[in-house]
Amino acid sequence: MKNENVIEVEELTKKFGEFYAVNKISFEVKKGEIFGFLGANGAGKTTAMKMLIGISHPTSGRAEVAGFDVFTQSESIKKNIGYMSQKFALYDDLTVSENINFFGGIYGLSSSEIKEKKNHLISVLGLGDIANKLVGSLPLGWKQKLSFSVSLLHTPKIVFLDEPTGGVDPITRRQFWEMIYKAADEGTTIFVTTHYMDEAEYCNRVSIMVEGKIEALDTPKNLKRRFNVDSMNDVFLKLARNIE
Repeated sequence: MKNENVIEVEELTKKFGEFYAVNKISFEVKKGEIFGFLGANGAGKTTAMKMLIGISHPTSGRAEVAGFDVFTQSESIKKNIGYMSQKFALYDDLTVSENINFFGGIYGLSSSEIKEKKNHLISVLGLGDIANKLVGSLPLGWKQKLSFSVSLLHTPKIVFLDEPTGGVDPITRRQFWEMIYKAADEGTTIFVTTHYMDEAEYCNRVSIMVEGKIEALDTPKNLKRRFNVDSMNDVFLKLARNIE
């Protein structure tokens, strides 16, 4: 793996019987990059992400994540990445503080590290008044911001975000993206799927999957120029919906 790349994928494929969910995709992601991974429902992006985070075994191809092989070193990959699922990942029946303690332990942090990081996280997010409240009682936007922050507890090289802002209001979405920018500025690579095309504009580069294949990959500016349109939504419609 080249030093500047934290993800390298070459002809990665996943078959279910004779169906190609992911069909020979190839791309690279650089350190500190915000990489948007877009596609309509059923395009294969979630299947591809599952292979990259080590929970689904590829059929063929090659991929390295954080320097580890997806075929043979999936457990090492899991230790070196953060992951925030489309469905809220924390435990509703634990308090904010208890969730941070729990996931800090899962990530292998010492008690002193957990205490230090928890205090910092609660301070930065302004959660001091609700640290001992059940997570299930928090508004969705707060849950999502907390979940993202917890995924960064162990200072992973890469964080995978699967539809992280689904269902939250526009103001909260903007605040969430400010958190993403801050993490990227500090050197964390962000790999994000989203169905909000305005969010694609926030990414350094964007790939668009159609029927298991990557049909376009470039900066939002270059993609809009290539397709002669004014927005990423129009780029997506041309590729995924064949709308002229």
